[in-house]
Amino acid sequence: MEYLLFVAYLVLFAWLVTKVKFFTRTGLSQSQLIIILLLKVMAGIFYGWIGLYYGGLAQMQDTWGFHTNSIQEYHLLFNNPHEYFTNLFMDPYEGGVSKFFESNDSYWNDLKGNVFIKILSVFNILSIGNYYVNVIFYSFITLFGAISIFQVMTDVFPGKKTAILLATFLVPSFIYWTSGIHKEGLIFTGISLVIYVIYFSTKEKRLGIKRLLGLVFGLLLILALRNFIIILILPAIMAWLLANRKPKYGLAIFSSLYLLFGILFFTARYINPRLDFPQAVVNKQQAFKNLAIGGSTIPMKDLEPSAASFLKNTPQAINLSTIRPYPSDVRHILSLAAAVEIDVLLFLFILFLLWRTNGNRNTSKNFMYFCVFFSMTLLLAIGFSVNNLGAIVRYRSVIMPLLIIPMAAQINWKKLGGFIFNNINNKNNVTNSA
Repeated sequence: MEYLLFVAYLVLFAWLVTKVKFFTRTGLSQSQLIIILLLKVMAGIFYGWIGLYYGGLAQMQDTWGFHTNSIQEYHLLFNNPHEYFTNLFMDPYEGGVSKFFESNDSYWNDLKGNVFIKILSVFNILSIGNYYVNVIFYSFITLFGAISIFQVMTDVFPGKKTAILLATFLVPSFIYWTSGIHKEGLIFTGISLVIYVIYFSTKEKRLGIKRLLGLVFGLLLILALRNFIIILILPAIMAWLLANRKPKYGLAIFSSLYLLFGILFFTARYINPRLDFPQAVVNKQQAFKNLAIGGSTIPMKDLEPSAASFLKNTPQAINLSTIRPYPSDVRHILSLAAAVEIDVLLFLFILFLLWRTNGNRNTSKNFMYFCVFFSMTLLLAIGFSVNNLGAIVRYRSVIMPLLIIPMAAQINWKKLGGFIFNNINNKNNVTNSA
């Protein structure tokens, strides 16, 4: 029965993905859309399989923990519907709502898991509690995020559809972490909806009710599932909108505003003690350090809530969040894949520096500044607070497309191909002459 249910839903959503206007107007063929959905479903199934059979080794038990709790929540719907519809808004702690940045006894810290479990419990109504059927639902919903970014990037880089398509849907860590049943898929969808709405609304100078609802929904997803990202994306949005008003001064606007935000980060506590952002990062680092040590946990220097300490630990933060894991960090198949991928991406960055095309519009440059400034602040936040490589790779997956797609789209692949082809011909000519 479960297999028939899985096949029936897979066929249904494979058909549905070719009928939803938001997907079809991308210019992708029906076959391409179906293949992308199936790729996400396969990644989600593999994610669940790894979590079930190698969860302890790869530190991936969370996905099945969420599923188990969602089954309990699903039964609660029928046994106590009042509690089911109200428990998400109850604060089990005294003053837990006021602890926005805290990791303990915090309503907001619990909310990310509670919201995700609630969403899965809704899936269970249709799937009868089957994990792998839920993967189909989750893959379809999170596809809206990937398609949103794809549409934005194809508009920013016209004529680069193939490179954008490959960079969007074939980056292993992105497709894996945002397709498996965990929060990353919905967090990325929230980020993507925000970017999609702002980009096309500012370009067309029109914000309709559908886009407004999409913007609010995207921000709420981010707030509920990983609240610290909302603190990072709002300044990036503000700088982006201001830069669009003065396109020629985009970089200056981003740089000056981020300098101001950096000052406020360290001084806001003197205005209101609850706005002690440095201490919140220190607390988050300590919370990660206090977790049970896993195979991918690595030592990191202690932070202090001062500008000097953050500056001193910046090289470590950049190292952790951008170029780890090293080959020496490999402990299992997932860490091996992550180590290989980061090396490939670093090589892609070198190609971007050497064979980059020019000629982006100023408005497109401002979008690129948004991607870079937002991504780098998120990577720094991860590097300052997280000491587990598995968690680092998972957390950073939500901004990978914002960095990889622009690089892939701006590399002059024809010139690079000609360079490689000419070198091969020259070597063959030398060999033949000898």
